[in-house]
Amino acid sequence: MKKRWVWMVVVGVVVWGLSVSGAFSQSLMMATTTSTDNTGLLDQLAPLFQKDTGIELKWTAVGTGKALKMGENCDVDILLVHAPPAEKAFVAKGFGVDRKEVMYNDFVIIGPPDDPAEVKGMKVAKAMKTIATKGAVFVSRGDNSGTNKKELSLWQVAGMPVADKADWYVQTGQGMIKTILVAEERDGYTMTDRGTYIKYEANQKGTPPLVILVEGDACLFNQYSVIAVNPKRCESVAYDSATTFSSWITSPEIQKIIADFRLLGKQLFTPNAQ
Repeated sequence: MKKRWVWMVVVGVVVWGLSVSGAFSQSLMMATTTSTDNTGLLDQLAPLFQKDTGIELKWTAVGTGKALKMGENCDVDILLVHAPPAEKAFVAKGFGVDRKEVMYNDFVIIGPPDDPAEVKGMKVAKAMKTIATKGAVFVSRGDNSGTNKKELSLWQVAGMPVADKADWYVQTGQGMIKTILVAEERDGYTMTDRGTYIKYEANQKGTPPLVILVEGDACLFNQYSVIAVNPKRCESVAYDSATTFSSWITSPEIQKIIADFRLLGKQLFTPNAQ
């Protein structure tokens, strides 16, 4: 009994010491889109969040569709995603609360510099229709991500069915950087958010094999928002930590850090928290 008592005291002292030193610091689990991860934005923000709040931010980077499903399944505490219609439906169904806009960039269509389909400078609907009509290779993520959702909506805008069984339409089921690399290998076109494209451009030391050919249409606007998982549905979620992060990332100080985040001197995201 004496040995057991001594052992319990030792364990208690060790646990207390680890707690004081921060080894048992509170954590927050987030599901987010691949673009916030691939660009390195979260790698910059996470240490600042822990310094300011004592909360360790952990995340998994997946397509927005899968991120929303993880929220439905109570697998994460908070979401940082970019598919507004799906996000609003998620909140309306009671899965999420406190949706706040954080930042935006835009989508672009990229392809080979010689532009075999000759779509450079076209409006996006005409460009998509031209690519389909000419049977030029188009590489889709095909993963129900925010980018994939937007792409599918653009085929509708172009008055074209999704050519998921056509030889020229390639679906990767992968993240954005990997999808861009497949388009590069196939000498084809794809759609990406501008932030991820700038990261790809930086990876290629400023001379990427694929270049921006179509941009600027209002329908290419790409909004990112943060959503806390509803604690009334998921009792185990860290709701207090989620609201802390939501308030933190939309604060003026962190919005400025997002605005100042650059690669190759180019701004990847524009903050727009209300």
